[in-house]
Order: sequence, then structure tokens, then C-alpha cells
Amino acid sequence: MLEKIVVLTGAGVSAESGIKTFRDAGGLWEGHDVMEIASPAGWKNNQKKVLEFYNQRRRQLLTVKPNASHFALAELEKEFQVEIITQNIDDLHERAGSTKVTHLHGELLKARSTFNENLVLDWKQDINIGDFCEFNYQLRPHVVWFGEAVPMFEKAMEIVSEAEMLIIIGTSMQVYPAAGLLDFAPNGIPIYFIDPKPNISEKGNLQIIAKKASLGVPELVKNLLNPS
Repeated sequence: MLEKIVVLTGAGVSAESGIKTFRDAGGLWEGHDVMEIASPAGWKNNQKKVLEFYNQRRRQLLTVKPNASHFALAELEKEFQVEIITQNIDDLHERAGSTKVTHLHGELLKARSTFNENLVLDWKQDINIGDFCEFNYQLRPHVVWFGEAVPMFEKAMEIVSEAEMLIIIGTSMQVYPAAGLLDFAPNGIPIYFIDPKPNISEKGNLQIIAKKASLGVPELVKNLLNPS
């Protein structure tokens, strides 16, 4: 009997909630040099610019809601052990009711100390210059920037290695290190790839659902919860 389902999610899951996706036309990085607002060097050069970029994203996140794909994944927990590994820094999975979510790239609604990366605070308001941790060091977004290590990757590897089914939603799985997680999936387990414009083709145990997340995910979840 199938018990453990691991779900890998990317920007496509949150796009339908109104979260701008990475590098899309008209998307998040347009008009921005990525290295100026998402790298340690960018932070060193202009903290105010980096903080304002993430403050805008945080404000927007607080105005949007989970969509049908988020709620469907939460529904899946009624019958299965479900672990979500997301590349997204929003909290929409949690708001929809999913209880086991690993954020590979950090969390927008948290801030962390520039003195101690393990000192992480819940943070829903703007982060401003002069917002300090208890050791009087500037706070920064709790987000993994380009050139930084991905501290949750080892945990994600372990989760994928124990999967009995893998569902990939709204991510090209072309960007490393996240793309490397597929290498840790047990051989032969069912894999579903949900994306309106899939960049891979079906083979063996890999089945493609060429639909946007809000349609494809509820459809798959319904079939898993009520197999014919």
C-alpha cells in the first residue's frame, strides 16, 4: 500500500495566486540585475535596495491567497504521508493546510541575523536598515541568494530517498541544486510531472499531466484519493 508521497513544487504552483514567477516575461526580475538584489555582493553593495526589493515581495505575499493546487495537496494528507519540498519562499502551502513543508530557498516571512544564520525570526513587516537582532547585527531576508549554500538540501535528499511516489509541480527541474533531487528518488517509483508546458516527455514510470497546477493537481489528487 502506497504511504509516502513526496511533492516538489516550484514557481508554477504560486503563479496562479498572483505571485510573480522567476524570470517570466514581465516577471519578478525584469528591470533588476539579479546579482544586485539576490547575492551576497548585492547585499554588501546596497542593503537598502535589497531590503526594499524583498519588502515589496513580502507586502504582496500578504495580499494573495492559496489556490486550488495548494488546497488539493493539503487534502492529500487525509490518506497519505505527504512531504512537500518547495523552491518557493512564500507560505501558501502552509496557509492551505499542508503540515510538512521544507523550504529549499528560505522563507519570505522570516528574517535572520547577519551575525548568526541560525538566528531566525518570524517577520511579516518590512525589514529596514537599523532592524537588529539581539546581538545588534542587521537583519536580512531569510532567503538563499545566488552563491550561497542551500542548507535544507541534505534534508530534502533524505525525504526524496524515502518516497514511494514523486509529484513534481510547476518547476522545470532544470536549475541546480534542486534538479539534482531527482537522482535520489528510488528506482521505479511512480513520478507525475504537472506543468502546462512540460519540457520532458513521458517514459516508463514518468507520467505527464500537461495542465496548469490549479487544474492538474486537484485532478491527480482526486484520482489518488478515490482510485477507480
